[in-house]
Amino acid sequence: MNFQSEIIKILTKHTELKKAEIENLISTPPDPKLGDYAFPCFKVGKNPKEAADKLKKEIKLPKFLEKLETAGPYLNFFINKSIFAEETLNRIGTEKEKYGESSIGKKETILVEYPGPNTNKPLHLGHMRVMALGDCLANLVKSQGYNTKVVNIINDRGIHICKSMLAYQKWGEGKTPESENVKSDHFVGKYYVLYATKVKENPELEEETKALLQKWEAGDPETIKLWKQMNKWALSGYATTYSTFEMNKFEKEYFESETYKKGKELVVQGVKDGIFKRRNDGAIIIDLEKEELGEKVLLRSDGTSVYITQDLYLAELRQKDFKFDKCIYVVASEQNYHFKVLFTLLKKLGYKFAEGCHHFSFGMVNLPDGKMKSREGTVVDADDFMLEMKQLAETAIKERHKDLDEKEVGSRASIISLAAIKFYLLAVDAVKDLTFDPKKSLAFEGDTGPYVQYTHARASSILRKAKEQKLTITNVDFGTLIHPAELSLIKSLEEFPKKTLLAAENYKPHLISQYLLTLSRNFNEFYHSCPCLKEENKELAKARLLVTKCTKQVIKNGLALLGIKAPEDM
Repeated sequence: MNFQSEIIKILTKHTELKKAEIENLISTPPDPKLGDYAFPCFKVGKNPKEAADKLKKEIKLPKFLEKLETAGPYLNFFINKSIFAEETLNRIGTEKEKYGESSIGKKETILVEYPGPNTNKPLHLGHMRVMALGDCLANLVKSQGYNTKVVNIINDRGIHICKSMLAYQKWGEGKTPESENVKSDHFVGKYYVLYATKVKENPELEEETKALLQKWEAGDPETIKLWKQMNKWALSGYATTYSTFEMNKFEKEYFESETYKKGKELVVQGVKDGIFKRRNDGAIIIDLEKEELGEKVLLRSDGTSVYITQDLYLAELRQKDFKFDKCIYVVASEQNYHFKVLFTLLKKLGYKFAEGCHHFSFGMVNLPDGKMKSREGTVVDADDFMLEMKQLAETAIKERHKDLDEKEVGSRASIISLAAIKFYLLAVDAVKDLTFDPKKSLAFEGDTGPYVQYTHARASSILRKAKEQKLTITNVDFGTLIHPAELSLIKSLEEFPKKTLLAAENYKPHLISQYLLTLSRNFNEFYHSCPCLKEENKELAKARLLVTKCTKQVIKNGLALLGIKAPEDM
């Protein structure tokens, strides 16, 4: 039973308000003493307090409601605690890993695009936030029944790519990742950093880079050969990083090198249609002053394209491929202007699907010692970061468990370190900048992934010991669950589907992280206040074990949405 839905039905019958209006007004009181649901009566009558009192008298209490109370203009609903516990815990037990899911989006297709790397450098900590957010968004919308497709755009051409190519041409000396014993994408990134150093000494390299881009677009065989080799190195390295990070699989990867020509054709046609115009220097532009977006170059004066050139055609191509209703671009806030322009241009070009395009903008990731810069070599590579975090986790595990063998330590360290990274990246609202503190993220106490995992492991341990003691969870007396810590925990469990829907519909992954922290705190309070294994009242012990089992399931479901594993042991 969905208690909120049932209360909305009652209020619809006894007021002149529509269902949608009541849904927006009803809420959960901050203090449990004020009830389980509160309804403000400001729209019910001229005197809200009198309206609340009148409703209280008119409503005949159904079985699931314990009582109604008024508090000024509010009508507060108190759910029968035994029925509430029975309905919530039985639903979790029936739905298991599907608890929290819905079919609300079953008629719509959503594309989620990430991480969109440039093939001139390895993936870094900033990319890891893209990957974590993208994975979580895809998991969230999929959980609500949307036909979800994960796609990627490989930015494998352009002036930045040519910088690493030019540096390799001049100073690579035929070296390879194998000859240097370096991961292939790291090898490519080394030359991007080298270019940044050399161009400071010789600014004329910028002109050589532009010339190299022109040769690439002209199809020069030697340039194309070098480009293919360096791209292969970069992409091979990315595949390894994606696997280590345990990312979702891509439905399709698009390559800028395969779409930019069609993008150029689209822009040229836009000039003929009077949407764009050609500037005196030959560049194709659009004046977006009315939209407060200024003048935007779509093709440079030398005929080479910019990112938005291919993005215009790419949107059209994806619509042909997937017939999407919504397309979510998971890209950092540095590109806010780019996407405002892109969506404006798509609308001007007459694409109806443009209304479904959404830029999921997120803040930057910094380290305690400052901002990262790829071209200066001051970024933290994703591979190095994951390795360092795993080593820190191994140290912490060995301190806690001196008898574990190396294989088990390594396995646990991988699971815990990935949880630490992903949870830390997902724990705050994505729009905010984030300073990543490695040691803090690995703590088993506090607002961390390992803390939530540890709570899951604690619940698992209780259930294992119960099984060893041959304690069964059958014919539960839900009326025995009256302790405040029990009721608070069950209330948290009941909220999971609502939190998941809210996070999915509003693209707010951090709501799941924050929910899991609250749930874990409530469980640990329950653990200390309400013993399961030592409880002499066997009926109460069974009920508490069921609460523990359901908590374990919901934590596992929530962590899965974040792309995090739920270990049985820590």
